Amino acid sequence: MKYTTEIKVNVPLDEFIKKMDNVENMKHWQRGLVSAEHISGTPGELGAKMKLNYKFGRRKMELIETITKRKFPYEFHANYTTKSVHNVQRNYFEKTNDGFTKWTSKTEFLPLNLVMRFMLFLMPGLFKKQSLKYMQDFKNFAEEGISVADA
Repeated sequence: MKYTTEIKVNVPLDEFIKKMDNVENMKHWQRGLVSAEHISGTPGELGAKMKLNYKFGRRKMELIETITKRKFPYEFHANYTTKSVHNVQRNYFEKTNDGFTKWTSKTEFLPLNLVMRFMLFLMPGLFKKQSLKYMQDFKNFAEEGISVADA
């Protein structure tokens, strides 16, 4: 399943990237994030791997992030893998005419088991909605300093 999401964030591109490219900030815009642990490579650089642990109510999820392209301030691509799905994430950033930032995210989910294949088929809108929520939470954090850390 593939889809594209987009949002305008009312901060200049350089400020946007400083907030986006900081592991410490992830807890402020990624709901449910419990921990981020460096696994291999140079942190934040091409090929680096990080383990991300999330908790949503009683449900726990572990993702492995692998950076596949890093060309800040314009691009950041990464793969995210769990036991049930492989997510290819391509993020593009551009300065708008009014001096702010447009964030375009191209997402592809590849199911790794039958259950996830059915979920992607039956509820594709749920995945896109979650992607948009993370983008909106980042926008709120970047523009207003609003954190979801305690949400």
